[in-house]
Formats: sequence, structure tokens, C-alpha cells
Amino acid sequence: MAAGRFQRVVCLALFLIFVDLLAFVSCDYEVDQQIFQPGIQGTLKVAAAKPRRYLLYDVNPGEGFNLRRDVYMRIANLVKKLQDQESWVLVLPPWGRLYHWKSSMDKQQIKIPWSAFFDLESLNRHIPVIEFEDYIKETGSAEIDEMWYLQSYKDGFFKTGKWEEKVDERDCNDPPVFRQDESGHYRGWFWGYDEAYVLKFKCVSAQANAGLMVKPLTTNTTARSIMINRAEVLLHDAYGQTGYWDARRSMRFSKELRLVGNEFRSKYLNSTDKDDKTIMWEDWRTFKPAVGTAKGGPYLAVHLRRGDFARSHSKNVPSLQGAAKQIREIMKEQKLKKVYLATDASDQEVKEIKKMVTGLVRYKPTKEELIKYKDGGIAIIDQWICAHARYFIGTALSTFSFRIHEERSILGFEPKTTYNRLCADNQSVEECEQPSHWPVVY
Repeated sequence: MAAGRFQRVVCLALFLIFVDLLAFVSCDYEVDQQIFQPGIQGTLKVAAAKPRRYLLYDVNPGEGFNLRRDVYMRIANLVKKLQDQESWVLVLPPWGRLYHWKSSMDKQQIKIPWSAFFDLESLNRHIPVIEFEDYIKETGSAEIDEMWYLQSYKDGFFKTGKWEEKVDERDCNDPPVFRQDESGHYRGWFWGYDEAYVLKFKCVSAQANAGLMVKPLTTNTTARSIMINRAEVLLHDAYGQTGYWDARRSMRFSKELRLVGNEFRSKYLNSTDKDDKTIMWEDWRTFKPAVGTAKGGPYLAVHLRRGDFARSHSKNVPSLQGAAKQIREIMKEQKLKKVYLATDASDQEVKEIKKMVTGLVRYKPTKEELIKYKDGGIAIIDQWICAHARYFIGTALSTFSFRIHEERSILGFEPKTTYNRLCADNQSVEECEQPSHWPVVY
């Protein structure tokens, strides 16, 4: 009995020693260099783990929804590189007040979280991201340590024609839109959060890929939170390569918006993921369908840009009659009897197209749906339905169409059913250049 008790005591003591060693090994520690010098007794310095740092960003107010999605990818991959140096998290800029959001409830569309449009769990599989509301909760306020307001070089590429990657703190090219208040805090537009402000503001000239910001962010400042404004100035590190596609594939739409689109497809377009061979796996990192595996629903999808775009790009955009003629030809060629139309055309223009094209279907939100999903959500539902069509044709130079091209490539559609665009009236085949095919790189 005594021997058994002794063995248990010894085992317990060894276990406690093991736990202590395990805790010691997991510490963030630094060793005094003297410990390795003969004849000198060294000391072990245990330091607390460094708190994570926050990167915030914003873009030119005039940029649209789909260009902002592209800027997100550039900044996300910057954070991916920063993660190799320290613990960083990307704070997602709330949505609101975009030029193309012109519904009657536009004034209500501020402080919109990313979770309203995108699956945050999916984004977090690429890099750590949080909403601005979560940043306020974590840090205790809407205070931001520094803002780096990006601008071009006065003697940069557009003046000299010479491309040289560089980033430098400079005097502001134009008077800053952020002003100091009586407390010395810099205030301006922070997505509708009047309580937000910046402690330190500086203009930074940049002519670089996003990755070049790693060094200044990790060596030129010790600020815990830094906001990069006018982030569209930065370029992709490797456009169309693995990092680009990892960021893009992580940008899955919210599950609710996908469900709305799927229900519409099933009800009005006889389209389901099972029949269309477009079932996605839960984790985008393991979803790698071969090109051509997606079949798509039995309908043609068309994205037709109108409004200011039709005027500014008249050489590349067809008239309503020209668009209707091409739609009818493709429907006949692809043997499809229904066409889904995504467009910013006026109600009157849509009525005219319906007179010229039979089998035309659109998603028209109710007032309640518009309030719930907002203009951004309705646009996503449009894109999701277009992405699942048997055949898609878009509008030249439109980022809306371009995002649909990417979505279809991710789902596994054939390029020939995806990278197509409407031609302008009287435009020859040679003049009507089709979109470039960018294959997914895993």
C-alpha cells in the first residue's frame, strides 16, 4: 500500500514538472545574450506576447461596389504577408453611400457590415478579419492611431512614363479632407461613425504593389492601428496568380443571399445546383472543380449596363435594339428559351427589351427585400443567378460582368460559356474584342 502511494506521489510530481515545462516553452521569451558567455551567469527574460495590430483601409468615395471588392483582395494579401512578421488583423470598412446605390432608401445605407454581403467565416479562412464594430469593442473606442493617406508622386509614372516601385512620406499634393478638431484629433468621413477619429495623419506617396507596404508598416511605426486611405492606389502583387485567386475564392457571398438566389433559380428558371452540377463544398480551400464540370441552368444570363455607362462607353455598348437582337441570336444558338436579365436600365427601357425578347426574367425585390438586402445585396443576387446560367454574356469594361466571369470560373464553367460580351451596334467581329480568360490558379 505504502509503495503504491509513493508511486502515485512521484507520478504527480513528474506531471506537474511537465506542465511547468510546457507553459515555459509556450511563452514568448527572449534570452539574455550573456547566458552563452563562459564565466558569466545569464538571465532569462520572459516577455508578454505582443498584442495584435489592426490594419484598416478605405478607398476613393467615387469607386463602385465591384472595384472595392478588388481593392479588398489587394489589402487582404498585404495582411497575409504582414502575418509572416507579426499578428495582424484586417478591419473591414463598413459599406455605404456608393454612387450606384440609387434606390429610394439610399440615405439609410450606411454602417453596413460586411456580413450583410459576404461570408465572414469564409474570409477568415484566408486572413483574420473583423468588422469595424468588433474593432471598437476590442480596442474600447473608435480611435485609430494613424492614417496613411495615399497619393501619387508628383513626378511619378504618369508624368515620366517610368515605373519604379517606391513608397515615401511626402507633403500632401492636395489639401487633406481630414481636419483637426480642437483636441487635435483628425476627423472626416468614417463610414457614418461620427465618434471615429485619427490621432496622427500623414500623406504617403505610393507607386507600388501592396506587398511593398510590409516594410514601412512593420519598421517605420509602432502604432497598433493604422488606416490606409485611398488604398486603390496600391496594385496587386501577382495578378491572376495563386494569391490573387485564394483571396478571390474566399470572398463567398453570404449564405442568405445565395439562398435567395437559389430559390429564385429553382422557382423561375428550373435551375438547381444538383441538376446544374454547381454544388460547392463548404470550405473554398478544398473546392477545386475541373474546368467544364459545371453545366449551368437551362437559361441565358445577360448583364446589360445602361445609364451613365452606356453614354461614357457608347463605342462598346449596344443600343436596346442591338442588345435584343444579340440576345435572340444566342438563345437560338444555345437552344435556350429563357433569359435572365441583370441591368441598371430604367423600367421603361426594360419594358422595351421585353417587347423584343420572349422568355425574359428578372429579379425584382419587394420593398421589404430592398430594405433587408439593400442595393448591394440585390446586386449580389443578380450576380449569383447570372453565375449559374448555361451561358453568360456581359458588358465590355464592366467590373460587374468581370466578377461574374470570376464566379463562373470558380464554379468550373467552360470559358466559352463565360467570357463573352455584347457588341456595340455595327461593330465588326474584330472590333468586338471578347474578354480575356483568366483561369483559376490553385
